[in-house]
Amino acid sequence: MDGWHKLSSSISSINFAQAGSKISKGFSSSVQATRERLGQVAQDDITELPHEYRHLEARVDALRTAHLLLLKTARVYESESYDYPTQLQESLHEFSSTLSYNISSFAANNLKGTNLPVPAEPAAPPPAQHKTLPHALLRAAAAASNTVHATAAAAGDAGADAHNDADDRLAGALALYAGAYDKIANARLDHDVAVQDNFLHPWQTTLSTSLAVAIKARQAVRLSRLELDAAKQTLKNAGPAKQEHARLEVENAEDDLVQKTEVAITLMKTVLENPEPIKNLNELAKAQLLYFSTAAEALSTVQGQIEELAIAAEGEYR
Repeated sequence: MDGWHKLSSSISSINFAQAGSKISKGFSSSVQATRERLGQVAQDDITELPHEYRHLEARVDALRTAHLLLLKTARVYESESYDYPTQLQESLHEFSSTLSYNISSFAANNLKGTNLPVPAEPAAPPPAQHKTLPHALLRAAAAASNTVHATAAAAGDAGADAHNDADDRLAGALALYAGAYDKIANARLDHDVAVQDNFLHPWQTTLSTSLAVAIKARQAVRLSRLELDAAKQTLKNAGPAKQEHARLEVENAEDDLVQKTEVAITLMKTVLENPEPIKNLNELAKAQLLYFSTAAEALSTVQGQIEELAIAAEGEYR
């Protein structure tokens, strides 16, 4: 019985007249929008919104498009490996190494106390490697330097030292290059974090908050305008007995449109006057400037030394 009383109370609290009015307005707006889309409504019968509103609407659309265009490309900075070569092959190798470690670790921990042979405790898991082009160049140059140096050392031990000077120069040049890219690789990681925190996240926030709110307010204006024009059509076709009610509906719809238009204008002005997009773009430029200047400084420091080695090697060759 209590449940029935609650249900009865809930039903009695519903304003069916108000709900019916909302449904009727929604249907009329949908019909009005369809007729306009099909060209069945004369241009004079479509309420024209204020020039200021339409101008702001165009500017907000341009601002949103600008955000989307830059974000479409700059979003690449969300992934560390956006410029990384041979990513797939190394990922498979790393996956195999990690899988082997996990299997060995599982066996060592779970076969204790059984009659099965227990494998030795595995070494530490393979360290994760940063997947950026600077890190790839760093690792490649360091490995190349070590290879040339080890081969030259082995040849020297065997008594063949005719080309040791040339090998030592190449190994040294590769080591210098690797040293420069060690600094560049670290700067690249800092760059990506700065871009994500100071540009991408705020840029996306503008899209999902203030711009989204302004666009939602515009949608409310469009719906209100459709309701007004539908009410005007109803008034035009109303009989004498319904004229007064239809006229009141038009007046209410006009008031509603004016209010919603003012709200939308305020919100659109707030979005357009917000300095955050320019500040965010400045942060992007600052992060890139710092990264490229660090790279330029690191390379300029070692380039002179590498050039000296190159001149010496060329002089010996000639």
